Amino acid sequence: MNTRFISGFALTLAATVTVLTPATSAQAEALTLTDIAGRTVTLDEVPDKIILGEGRMMYAIAAISEGNPFDHIVGWKDDLVLYDPDAFRKFEGAFPADAERMINFGNPYAGDFSVEAVLEAEADLVLLDSGNLFKAEETGLIEKLDKAGVPVVFIDFRRNATENTVPSLLILGRILGEEKGAARFIDFYIAEMRRVTNVVDQIPAEERPLVVVENAAGWQPDFCCWSFGPYNYGRFVELAGGKNFASTLANAYSVTLSMEGMLEADPDHVIGTGANWAEAKPEVTSTLLGYEGDPAVNAEKIAALAARPGFSELRAVKEGNYHSIYHQFYNSPYHFVAVQQIAKWLYPEDFADLDPQDTFERLHAEFMPYEASGQFWLSVD
Repeated sequence: MNTRFISGFALTLAATVTVLTPATSAQAEALTLTDIAGRTVTLDEVPDKIILGEGRMMYAIAAISEGNPFDHIVGWKDDLVLYDPDAFRKFEGAFPADAERMINFGNPYAGDFSVEAVLEAEADLVLLDSGNLFKAEETGLIEKLDKAGVPVVFIDFRRNATENTVPSLLILGRILGEEKGAARFIDFYIAEMRRVTNVVDQIPAEERPLVVVENAAGWQPDFCCWSFGPYNYGRFVELAGGKNFASTLANAYSVTLSMEGMLEADPDHVIGTGANWAEAKPEVTSTLLGYEGDPAVNAEKIAALAARPGFSELRAVKEGNYHSIYHQFYNSPYHFVAVQQIAKWLYPEDFADLDPQDTFERLHAEFMPYEASGQFWLSVD
């Protein structure tokens, strides 16, 4: 078994379970917890009006909620609407009135986030992404909210996703009163991750293929390339049994690659991420993966991405090992689906019986308030 994955999980789980226990019977209504940023936060009572620093936190909230996932949410940053409109329309179809009433509070890490609007909404909690802790401190947001009497809790499904998903789900379960739903989903998450890590753990390091991940392929046409170090999709590749090229260059979340460097490295596989960004940014050339993804359209788009100057010279492209996968797996607790699909690309024989599409459909049938649809990955012909 992958010891880094399990040991990291065990440590964070133990810490989270410990701090999520109410301190004394005299404080039975209060909730004290240590968030993913390591901050001790005390809430006077279970929050009823929560602001999401990112709309995509709804991916996790929906997965653990037995009822309406919008029940305790008053607003968000509009990234879900802009950058994953397919998913937003799924939420809108299931909960039209709730999706319509969401207030856009702007970017909490920039100047357009209004503390006055937070107070006007009578919010009693702001949820932020721990990867943006420095920005939140630098802009004075945490201090301003603290002075206004509005607590902040950090969670993480992006930066150290495979280590922080379980404790983040535990925190959300306690905050939302959805402990049972969180426990059910955590069981599912761990089981699906282990279907890969239990196999990969037996593969010697020297036999693992070299993989280049292109973050948001086609987001900025004619640009090459953003990637991930040993975080996020870089970590997904490692857990799936690959050697992540960008991790050999820098221990950083974001790593810039050159075409020359990729040609010299000669990777076995190239994986680009894509989503339906065309509505917010029409000039993108990305694959439009998501709940409304059209296989015919995406087949044309991935072929064009693989034919870009330099890419067409890569051995991985020539051998049909250029792939595209749903970008938003990088910011959700569903990344076990991405890990499974990457493992299947890297080791088709070892994972012949693994069906990531079936995993994706079971995820929706058991946990989501809407059905699976669309396209979430493909390879070049």
